[in-house]
Amino acid sequence: MTLPGIDAAILRSQRRSSSLLGAALLLTAAALSVTVVPKAVANDAKATSPHQPRLISLAPNLTEIAYAAGAGSLLVGTVEFSDYPAAAKAVPRVGDAWRVDPERVLELRPDVVLVWPTGTPETTISRLRSLGLNIVAVPTQSLADVPRALRQVGRLAGTLAVAERTAQDFETRVAQQRARYAQRPPLSVFIQIDDEPIYTVNGQHVISEIVALCGGRNVFADLPQLAPPISAEAVLAADPQVILSTDDTIANPLELWNRWPRLRAVRSGNVFKVSSDLVTRASPRLAQGVEVTCSALERARSRLSSAPQPQISPH
Repeated sequence: MTLPGIDAAILRSQRRSSSLLGAALLLTAAALSVTVVPKAVANDAKATSPHQPRLISLAPNLTEIAYAAGAGSLLVGTVEFSDYPAAAKAVPRVGDAWRVDPERVLELRPDVVLVWPTGTPETTISRLRSLGLNIVAVPTQSLADVPRALRQVGRLAGTLAVAERTAQDFETRVAQQRARYAQRPPLSVFIQIDDEPIYTVNGQHVISEIVALCGGRNVFADLPQLAPPISAEAVLAADPQVILSTDDTIANPLELWNRWPRLRAVRSGNVFKVSSDLVTRASPRLAQGVEVTCSALERARSRLSSAPQPQISPH
């Protein structure tokens, strides 16, 4: 099936390995009409098995969440680009974010298949459910969803004590950054997730939530698409004070944007690179993404406050 607006991003992601997976998944979520899968059990408490369940994760972020919740050793299968922590690289693959091999899934005899409601294609979910597999949806679209997901997987796997510690640590770190930057001067921010063509995110994405927590304002927050392509002219018109690049294929994003020296972000040197895994992959590492992003925006404030102010003629 061809998904409008994401063909180029997917093809380029195959050439550029995992660096664009976050962007491609964003675009997939925007293009697909995905139905949240009802849990095969009434609630997480009932999902707790008397024995340790065999798990399959169908998203890299859910693989991270399983490990962080103390359930990594229970994973018997996952998808491509599940590369964190290092142990995840050894887990057998059953497909990728768009295509899953049902026969391979059945061979691994999972008790539970974890799916990402806004990322796992509905066709994949429907096919696996038709085979009688126990499908559990783990929503992760916001910062608050991450600790909820950790606790959900911890209850499911019987590792709630570990999951609770990780969830509380995440909540504490995010709350500390929120309090620290709540009253800082606001900054206009352009979030770049790809360069050919230029892609950004609107205000519904977790990256935009992170920027807002740090005192930034996403200049394209009001666009209707979750991850729309935009023109360089649109960026010039918005003239952001900060450019935040999550495109891991760009070694130095400032060099890329230096061709437009009149941009305020370029003039002040406020073009920053942030690892896409820290801000696009909804996992406990988002707490680190918050810290890195807030630090970048604070450096931007310092540079802007120390920059020479233009002289206003009395005439």
